[in-house]
Amino acid sequence: MLNFQAALSQDLPAFFLTLSLIALFVLLAELLTRKFSVSTLVVRKVIHLGMGVIVFFVPDYFQSNFYPVLAALLFLLLNALNLSTGSFRSLRADERQNDGTVVVKSYGSLLFPLVFLLLALFLWESHKWILQTSMLVMGVGDSLAALIGSSVGKKHIEHLTESPKTVEGSLAMFFTSFLLLLVCLMMFNPEMSPALSTKPFVVIAALALLLALVAAAVEALLSRGLDNFYIPIALAYVLYVLDMNTRIIPESFLMGGFFAFLLAFFSVKVKFLDNSGAAATFLLGTTIFGIGGLQWTIPLLTFYLLSSVLSKLGKKRKAKFDLVFEKGSQRDAGQVYANGGIAWILMIIYSLNSDPAVYFAYLGTLAAVQADTWATEIGTMWPDPKAWLITTFKSVPVGTSGGVSVPGTSGAFLGSLFICASAMLYDAHWIFEFGIAQSLLLIGFSGLLASLVDSFFGATVQAQYYDPIREKVTERTHSFAGDGSLVENRLIKGVPFVNNDLVNTFCAVSGSLLAYAVISYFEIFQ
Repeated sequence: MLNFQAALSQDLPAFFLTLSLIALFVLLAELLTRKFSVSTLVVRKVIHLGMGVIVFFVPDYFQSNFYPVLAALLFLLLNALNLSTGSFRSLRADERQNDGTVVVKSYGSLLFPLVFLLLALFLWESHKWILQTSMLVMGVGDSLAALIGSSVGKKHIEHLTESPKTVEGSLAMFFTSFLLLLVCLMMFNPEMSPALSTKPFVVIAALALLLALVAAAVEALLSRGLDNFYIPIALAYVLYVLDMNTRIIPESFLMGGFFAFLLAFFSVKVKFLDNSGAAATFLLGTTIFGIGGLQWTIPLLTFYLLSSVLSKLGKKRKAKFDLVFEKGSQRDAGQVYANGGIAWILMIIYSLNSDPAVYFAYLGTLAAVQADTWATEIGTMWPDPKAWLITTFKSVPVGTSGGVSVPGTSGAFLGSLFICASAMLYDAHWIFEFGIAQSLLLIGFSGLLASLVDSFFGATVQAQYYDPIREKVTERTHSFAGDGSLVENRLIKGVPFVNNDLVNTFCAVSGSLLAYAVISYFEIFQ
């Protein structure tokens, strides 16, 4: 207790100095924007960069995380008030039209102190170097990406996010991140565990390269200031796992990241994914391939490849449904999150606690999204199919949200079995411990029941609209008229914000919960 009080007393001057420095930054920024009409974007990003540098040095001047956390809370409160009042122009990151109308509302000013607060709480005692590295990359790299992208960026990246992103800005983020990561990994080498500190320079450089690509992908993919939160979180997670989990070696992580990059690149070329879907797939794949290894990779690839190929089959027969479904066969980031997001989260959870039941939940969620995909693809591809609404069992047109058919339901169960069978290709010893037949039944029915959950939500709460141009029910909010103009469709059923991606997420969650509940109930791995 006395040591803590002494630390607080010694940290007090540094605390006031830090607050004074931040206040000076903000006041100078306000002066530049109000008196000298300097661009708010330029001023805000200079503050952003300066704060990243300040945060980098904070752990060297404080013995305890008490005052840094307090400063983060105060700054968080200031920015929350500024979001509602707009008193400080230099901290306002909203994208606006010339008339002042907000186009994209940004929460970056809130998320910067929030992510520092979280990292300071969890990493201060054992991994300060990870806190410093991840915050520096976000503060400096993200700032330069925005400044270069807005000033010299000419080639915009299409189908990525609602905020415009340029090739030049993304390259600036990548190269800046690489240099900062390489310097930090070399400088903090004595503070790392032997799992990282003993690696040769070429491995460290390759790791910096891959993490820079991860940071650039996160920055390019996210808008509304969310990159302020997820860039340091992503970097901190990977560095923490590689430093603490001795089962995961950097070389395997590098191979997994390289394979994920090739898969994302290939998927864009063959039009499985658009740019946003490719970026999301690279991030998801780097985590699962690089950290999970083959035991986690094979089931994911089974879902991805089989479902992607199936979506391309029978295009002529399925073409009549293109204007019914919300999205086409070329998946975007939203569909990647909806289908693979729960699996992604489960992999992260497992890497931190190694619970075998989580692996069955992982198979359950992949079985769920595979079952849902196969039910839709096979149901719409089957010659002269008949469908019934799951809530009333009344006959409905094939492709109707909530409709089920015999071919589609059979395909759902078959697709689920493929997920479990694929896990057996690599020595998934937990499956053999539980029993092959039991595992097939568990994962098969987890996927099948989850697909029926998807149909139930599709029939009850998923938004459905009436297309006045084609005079049919659709999942799309807008349609194109013959002259190319955009026409808003009329909501006739469901909740507006419940789209197909959200319903697919419900499906993925239900499949994982069912598999996890059964494994936990039998206490096989206790």
